[in-house]
Amino acid sequence: MKILVVEDNPIDALVVEHALQVIGHEVTVADTAEKAMEHLRHCNYPVVISDWELPGQNGDALCQTIRERSANCYTYIIMLTSRTDKRFVINGLAAGADDYITKPFEPEELFFRIRAAERLLSLQGRDVLIFSLAKLAESRDRDTGVHLERMREYCRLLTMLLGKNPRYNEVIDADFVESIYLTSPLHDIGKVGVPDSILLKRGPLTPEQFEIMKRHTTIGGETLNTASNNYPGHHYLKMATEIAMTHHEKYNGTGYPNGLAGTEIPLCGRIVALADFYDAVTSERVYKKAYSHARACRMIRAETGSHFDPDIARVFIQHADEFNRIRTSFQKVANRTAGISKPAAKIVSPVVLGYTARAIEKKQTL
Repeated sequence: MKILVVEDNPIDALVVEHALQVIGHEVTVADTAEKAMEHLRHCNYPVVISDWELPGQNGDALCQTIRERSANCYTYIIMLTSRTDKRFVINGLAAGADDYITKPFEPEELFFRIRAAERLLSLQGRDVLIFSLAKLAESRDRDTGVHLERMREYCRLLTMLLGKNPRYNEVIDADFVESIYLTSPLHDIGKVGVPDSILLKRGPLTPEQFEIMKRHTTIGGETLNTASNNYPGHHYLKMATEIAMTHHEKYNGTGYPNGLAGTEIPLCGRIVALADFYDAVTSERVYKKAYSHARACRMIRAETGSHFDPDIARVFIQHADEFNRIRTSFQKVANRTAGISKPAAKIVSPVVLGYTARAIEKKQTL
């Protein structure tokens, strides 16, 4: 990993550089904040270790500058200080530092601080990779728009609201909410195994074609299950497997691929089933117009206890306006980008659309 060390004392800089190189990191040293920023403009350094006291701009000011700059990847910042006054530590953390080390320090301490940084940065990489894989699968069907972005917002809201029910206190916690937000975009990843002639057909599927389409649940579930078995410590892969395999099961046992019923269907699969249905019926496709929010609500009421878990459907109906607000927020963003020329529109990332819609929704609730 590339690490930028900002230290004007040549001896201290050499100590830090040597300690990092011993554990296999590629180190660049800068002796001023200005030189550090020059390095950051030309190269991505996941970790920056900066002394507090630097000539010119101090370490806390450098930290703030790094945080204010536009960057695609997160930079983990560790401050070095010989001061023991907590005020300096608080100032550094307030400026955006992630950690600090008091000089002099043992190389072993630096090793474990870097390990902590790697764990956080790996989570960022995991999130980006998961969503990129989901978008890759979705890219085969260009009619879905920002389906994944809407889906994960619906899933998170549904899960948070359901978590207020005492019956789910032992199941739904902050980690469950974050995991379903992270993994719900993988629900249709198995569609990579469905032939284009079926996936992109401009009309109703024959019974034989529908049987092939249904296989996307087992293709996705089995693929993710293989990953989960190979990396048992990554618990989010288990949820991703369950979602891919069960999001087309129905509460009354008439769904597919295994005809599970009631609580045989994992909770995450029951949540995604409703979110996926709501987004599908309120979105326009080549074979149908978008249904209104009100019509979607009537359909969900009618299917409560048959298609949908009654607890989940009840939460949705009680808070239907909040789901409609999310839907319309994304629609407003789509409308604003509709006038962009085609070449320019290609560079408007669906991920950006998702974050923009969330910002609009937040503003509306203030």
